[in-house]
Amino acid sequence: MTTDENSRSNVSLKERATRIRRYALRMGEVQGQGYIAQALGLADVLAVIYFHAARMRPEDPEWEGRDRVYLSMGHYAIALYAALIEAGILPENELETYGSDDSRMPMSGMAAYTPGMEITGGSLGHGLGIAVGGAMGLKRKKSDSWIINMLSDGELDEGSTWEAAMAATHHKLDNLIAVVDNNNQQADGASQEMLGTEPIHEKFAAFGWHVQRVDGNDIDAVVAAFDGAKAGEIAKPHVIICDTKMACGVPFLEAREKNHFLRVEPQEWAEAIKIIDEGRIS
Repeated sequence: MTTDENSRSNVSLKERATRIRRYALRMGEVQGQGYIAQALGLADVLAVIYFHAARMRPEDPEWEGRDRVYLSMGHYAIALYAALIEAGILPENELETYGSDDSRMPMSGMAAYTPGMEITGGSLGHGLGIAVGGAMGLKRKKSDSWIINMLSDGELDEGSTWEAAMAATHHKLDNLIAVVDNNNQQADGASQEMLGTEPIHEKFAAFGWHVQRVDGNDIDAVVAAFDGAKAGEIAKPHVIICDTKMACGVPFLEAREKNHFLRVEPQEWAEAIKIIDEGRIS
């Protein structure tokens, strides 16, 4: 949908985020487990990207004039599927096929299967390099479209990410917005205990990027950050570091010590959805 169409929508970004969380929980229930905490944590950012920041046409996901939204961390696919369902790019009635054979929603995101999935992520640290290539291609075509590349804080451990960051500056890619989901959680523990990457903002700034850091679960702050990046007043690649809370919105999942990959008891899915629904009216 175009920005103008977005602005005509009567559905708030908060409600969009709630629906994204709800879809992710319903998909998680199909498999009984998954990267649910990341999906709940990133839902507010996804709502802003798909319903405020990015220009797209749901009825034509490959429209040449669209902004490209790249998901570098393929294991977050459940989060992106939820956003694509809310955007109308994927039908809700396919939700229960999640992770099944022949589904268009495999557990790790693959561009060949899913409308709206722009790249095949999952080999962590590759996404920003792909985004640099995409942004260079758009420049050469004299397109006014943007590349929005989502990556995880764990990918900052990868040297390839910083090579791409350096290349983006060298090629003056002011049509690139990197979005770092900074949830400080990896499979083996806290990100900063695995390999300390802070201060992240200062490192991107040293590489020549325009840096903004926000609470990724504060929708107004995320909106302002994207508006600032897309204003076109700063001729640098942009990064928005989004500090997010794993499993945001479901306190009993937020509290789990290791929630990088969650196994959820059968009765807990309904409880989680009930909490999300109660939050909708609070």
